[in-house]
Parts: sequence; structure tokens; C-alpha cells
Amino acid sequence: MAGRDIAANGFSILIVAGIALAGLAGWGRSQINAEGPLEEPIYFEVARGASLGAVADGLADAGAVSSGFLFRINADYSDRADELRFGTYEIPARATMNEILDIVTDPTRAVEPFTATYFATIDGRGEMRLVERNPGDGGVETLAEFAFADGVPEAYAETIAGGGVSFRVAVPPGLTSWQIVESLNAAEFLEGEIASLPAEGTLAPNTYSVTPGADRGEIVARMQAAQEAVLAEAWENRAEGLPIETPEEALTLASIIEKETSVPDERGLIAGVFVNRLNQGMRLQTDPTVIYGASDGRGYLGRDIRQSELDTNHAWNTYQIDGLPPTPIANPGRASIEAALNPEATEYLFFVADGTGGHAFAATNAEHEANVARWREFQAQQNDGG
Repeated sequence: MAGRDIAANGFSILIVAGIALAGLAGWGRSQINAEGPLEEPIYFEVARGASLGAVADGLADAGAVSSGFLFRINADYSDRADELRFGTYEIPARATMNEILDIVTDPTRAVEPFTATYFATIDGRGEMRLVERNPGDGGVETLAEFAFADGVPEAYAETIAGGGVSFRVAVPPGLTSWQIVESLNAAEFLEGEIASLPAEGTLAPNTYSVTPGADRGEIVARMQAAQEAVLAEAWENRAEGLPIETPEEALTLASIIEKETSVPDERGLIAGVFVNRLNQGMRLQTDPTVIYGASDGRGYLGRDIRQSELDTNHAWNTYQIDGLPPTPIANPGRASIEAALNPEATEYLFFVADGTGGHAFAATNAEHEANVARWREFQAQQNDGG
């Protein structure tokens, strides 16, 4: 009996250890894919011949990653520890450890002293930002910001036309495919045609390194491949029991989440609200879907929604239809896709703007009506100049 007890205890210890290791691995994955601590973009130099440990420690010292140790472990685990490439790299604000590893192992993303970043915009005109990096402290000085369609300011025309400039195309989360394509078409430093409008939701928001004369169609293909990879990974790690049957439905829900909030900490809660409503057979009743249908898929009205548009029964009007609309309404980022597939557990069924840039959540209609009244009072004060 004693031998059996010892064996049983040993087996129990192994089970506990296995559970602990699994939990630790899950925590590590969440940290690696979590938004990073950087509040502003920086330039980070990978010295020629630098070791992985030196780079990881340097990233931690610069405040780009929360843990140099986890960064090293991720590089080893993904077999990229030997793929570091020397050069200076732009690390975006809130970049995850995975995203930073992608950057410092891709020599095509090394930057020159000047960086010209072209931003896709909701009106499709595009905006250019020219910055100069400071090799001393890794900081960034913005030299000029302008609507690209208005032309390059004369003071910077020679800088942009000459050498030593890295070009980027930045696609913020939440733009429609129409807005992205229009912006790419307006960028005169690009060439080629985009054969057809990409399916909504299939373009990954990110910053893409390009060269003057790059083909627009090839840039779109890069965006599509990146979004396909993000969606596949998130779908593989989705929570159980969701009222979502396909990756395409997940992308649709993620696009609505993306349009409803720009506050990172709210994405999971808003996902939880929509999942609760889907589970209970409640209509989603979300304004961005109405705007998408009313704007013929452009996602931009330039004015408030009209009551007649809320009353119009079209396929994307979630005040009129049950469940999800037939397609996404924008191109969501990784965080919104992950939120859609791993929503926060909550009893909330409603939310409304709270006047601070975020939302007030409620579990009952009475609570929601009180939150709506406070929001309308806030709006009235703003309109009165109060």
C-alpha cells in the first residue's frame, strides 16, 4: 500500500506540475501578444554582431518590451534567435513583443535618417508625415505633416525626393477597404493598379515599408496575407462556446468592435456585450453598421446618422436585422480580432459613450437609460459651451 501511495503522490505531483507549466505557457503567450508599454514610437539600433541577450536587454531598457527575458524566450521558441539584423528600426507605440521581433529580424525595415510615412485616411486623400530620428536618444522629431494631395511643402521637397529617406505606408485599424484603396491610389510615389476592391476586413492594419514606385497591388497582397495569418492564429486560440461559427463571422464581429471603441481596455468588454446579445437573440443595434450601409461601404458619412437611415431595412442595419451583418464593416486590427474570439465574461448588455472617450456599461435597460440620460446631458453642456 505504501508503494502505491508513493506512486499516486508522485503522479499527482506530475499532474500539478503539468498544469502549472501549461498555465505559465499560457501567461507567456498572452504577454508576448499583449500591447507593449511604448506610448510613443522610438528608433532602436541593433548593433552589428549584437547578441540576442543584448538586444532584448536594450529593448527592455528603452521601454519597448516589458520583459527582456520573455523576448529572448520567444525568439528562441520561434527559431528566430539567429535572425537578428543590424540596423536602426522604428518601433511603433504599443508594439507587441511578436511585432518587435518581426521588425528587428527583417532587414528591409531598417530605416534611414529620415522617414516619410504615408497614412491612409477616412477620406481617401492620405496624409504624409516626415520625421527625423535622433541617433543620440532614439527620439523622433516631426519635421512636417501635410495632406499628400496638397503637394509636398517646398522646404521638404528636396529631402523627400533625395536619398536617405525610408518610405512607409501606415494603415490605421478601422478603415474600410474603400478608404485604404483610395488612399493608396492617391499616393503618387506608388505605381500600378489595384485590380478590384479587396473583400472588407481582409486587409491587416499595420505600417508597411515600401520603396518609391512600389506596386499598389503587391502592397494589398501583403496586407491580405498578414490579415489571413492573424485571423488563423486567433481562430485557433478562440474561446469555447462562442455564437460564432466561422472565421469570417469572427472578422465581422471584430470589425464592429474596432469601430465602437478606440480604448484598448474596452475591447474585451464590448466583445462580451455583443456575444451576450447574440446568445440572447437580441439585435446588436450598433451605429457603425448603419453608417457602413448608408455610405455604400465607404464607412464615412461626414455627418450624423439620420433617423431615416436607422429606420432603413438594409443588410448591414443591425437595428433592423437579427445577428451579424453579412460582411465586416471595416478592417480590424489584431487586438479587436482577439477580443472577438476571447471576449470578457460579463453580464453587460448595453453601452453608451460617457463623454471621456470611453463608454458606460449596463446590465439592465434601466441602468442603460440612466447612462444615456447622462450622455445627453453631457452633450447639451458641450453644445452650450459649458
